[in-house]
Amino acid sequence: MGKFPIADAEISKIWICKKCKSRNKAGSEKCRKCGYRSLRPKRKEIRTKK
Repeated sequence: MGKFPIADAEISKIWICKKCKSRNKAGSEKCRKCGYRSLRPKRKEIRTKK
């Protein structure tokens, strides 16, 4: 989680398409661009480089 709780709340509402990587609204059944039905929630932690 970041420094800004309001921004974190907005990020948690985003879903990402596993096929085309586009952003979708929360509660979406399918992707808005390609129609693919497999969506994942946006990561809440920042990934670090190894």
